[in-house]
Amino acid sequence: MFYLSLIYHEVFYRPLINGLLFLTDILPGNDLGFSVILLTVLLRALTFPLTHKMLHTQNTMKNIEPEIKKIYSETANNKEEQSKRIMALYKKHGINPFSGFLALLIQFPLLFAMYSVFWKGLPFNPGDIYGFLTIPAHVNIYFLGLINLTLSNIGFAGLSAVSQFWQIKLATPPKSGNAGKPDMQSMMQKQMLYVFPVIIFVIGFSLPAAVALYWTTMNLFAIVHEAIVRNRFKNDRGRKTTN
Repeated sequence: MFYLSLIYHEVFYRPLINGLLFLTDILPGNDLGFSVILLTVLLRALTFPLTHKMLHTQNTMKNIEPEIKKIYSETANNKEEQSKRIMALYKKHGINPFSGFLALLIQFPLLFAMYSVFWKGLPFNPGDIYGFLTIPAHVNIYFLGLINLTLSNIGFAGLSAVSQFWQIKLATPPKSGNAGKPDMQSMMQKQMLYVFPVIIFVIGFSLPAAVALYWTTMNLFAIVHEAIVRNRFKNDRGRKTTN
């Protein structure tokens, strides 16, 4: 357990806290708020190939859902044939069903470390800072001169909840034709849509505003990314239909 904690601290936490310090040091006015936003964007850019692959897989799965349902109905009594046909369909469309899990597995330590940075790493602890960096004499902890990022803020907690609702809403596939017969998946998606933002609001209001700012920035990045991927899939489908 000690070695896992050491690896987490040295590989994830320290690089991020030092990255935040470096950005705070070079930005005009040593503005912590813009450092949080920039670090979040850089982290999302770093993990972009993974998240893009995951979004591509999710949207492809949505597009072939009718084919999957057809296979399930035709092979209900033959699980072996069902698995073969499903895997053949995945291969045909270049889908790796485990890519989403792999992306989450790799991103989870980074996300947890980001929380730790904004939750426990401020003010900067000299013991966590690399020798070639120096802590600025003054760090502007007031975002836009108004909001203390080291304290909780109901406005920022609300923004994180609203952006989370929007992000889930965009990522949720449209309802199928069986609107009068809600299945377990649609019920869980609906609960996620309305319950998870409330949880994010409660968490955001109980932690420093820097955490809520980070979460809001991450959601906005995800919303733009999801919109671009979905728009490309829509355009590609339109071209295929036209041809």
